[in-house]
Amino acid sequence: QVQLVESEGGLVQPGGSLRLSCAASGSIFSINVMGWYRQAPGKQRELVATMASGGSANYADSVKGRFTISRDNAKNTVYLQMNSLKPEDTAVYYCNLDQSRPWGRGNYWGKGTLVTVSS
Repeated sequence: QVQLVESEGGLVQPGGSLRLSCAASGSIFSINVMGWYRQAPGKQRELVATMASGGSANYADSVKGRFTISRDNAKNTVYLQMNSLKPEDTAVYYCNLDQSRPWGRGNYWGKGTLVTVSS
């Protein structure tokens, strides 16, 4: 089993910043991709940002230039630096991990952390 533990979100004013972290532990073999998704009330879960093991990053258009994803491969941890936050960034943010195992791929989700952007 793989456990993904996300840092606490919180309430942030518009224009503010917040950094999320997600640490993976347990049966880790070879991580392919770690990343962040989010789900706003009444909406489907959507990709925010992902980073492959080689370091290449992928961002949703809505967060490009404002959010930065990074990884510490030695700690199996992924970070999401969120700047210039907007009310529409309000959502539950979920950490995701995709790995290769001897018997096949595995995909895992964190429990989610709420980020609220409001004045």
